[in-house]
Amino acid sequence: MSLTPWVAFVSACDQGTLGAAARELGYTQSAVSRQIASLEHELGVALLERRPRGVRPTAAGAAALAHARLLVAEAERARRAAHQPGPGRHFAVGSVPSMAIALLPTALRASGDVVSWALVTGLTPTLVERVAAHELDLAVVTDAPPGLPDIAGVSFTHLLYDPMAVLVATHAARPGGLRLEDLADAVWLEDNAGSRTLLQQTAARQGLSLDIELVGGDLMTKVALVAAGHGVAFIPSSLGGALRPDVQIVPLDDAPVRGIYAATRTRDDATDGLLESLRAAARSIETSLGPDSH
Repeated sequence: MSLTPWVAFVSACDQGTLGAAARELGYTQSAVSRQIASLEHELGVALLERRPRGVRPTAAGAAALAHARLLVAEAERARRAAHQPGPGRHFAVGSVPSMAIALLPTALRASGDVVSWALVTGLTPTLVERVAAHELDLAVVTDAPPGLPDIAGVSFTHLLYDPMAVLVATHAARPGGLRLEDLADAVWLEDNAGSRTLLQQTAARQGLSLDIELVGGDLMTKVALVAAGHGVAFIPSSLGGALRPDVQIVPLDDAPVRGIYAATRTRDDATDGLLESLRAAARSIETSLGPDSH
């Protein structure tokens, strides 16, 4: 059984359309369609439901998808290992965007067992699912809403506590900390539903209702919008030394504190080495944040 049809199937499920899968893989759309059709013929079941606006897995396809992800991921790891023989190994690492900036660069540099790595960013639920499917060796995630998923086989190692703060344009910053009520009339910019929920929960506990706009893009888009004066944002304190000079992180009184964790499924000496490097980098961040970070 060829690997290519499985790659096409996984890509179609992830992308939602055959056309998008074709662009990701560098094939024509008809080639992707033929590969998936050949797989369905070989298995004797329909894997995809073709709809006018895209595709989605059938019940059989959904049942096969986790195994297909594992198959494709392990084949890619085998390919990389064959091209990088010797001590150490390749790591597939995932991270929430803030920790990809604040934590992982230092940790990966300090881990001698990680000779090469691929880093992908995402939100906690998706990253933990990818750890469970063996697509990622490790993922750095957070317990902020919607929280840590309970998935069999995945364990979580606590790394640090990370208080939330306010991101403002540098020209609008003032000395000292802020209270949320000081910004009750501000426009708040958020880049994902989890961050918005955490801000809403914090405001509700203080009897406040905030004007929160869920903007498209990602963390750095949110930062750019704040810099341009479109509003303020809820942001982790750990990013304090890693952002552009035209924005400033200001401490927030009574701010919620999110926990940062490493999600793993299997452990070996190399994974334990990377975890220790993550713990060391996390200790450095907590020291810079001060005792109130707990």
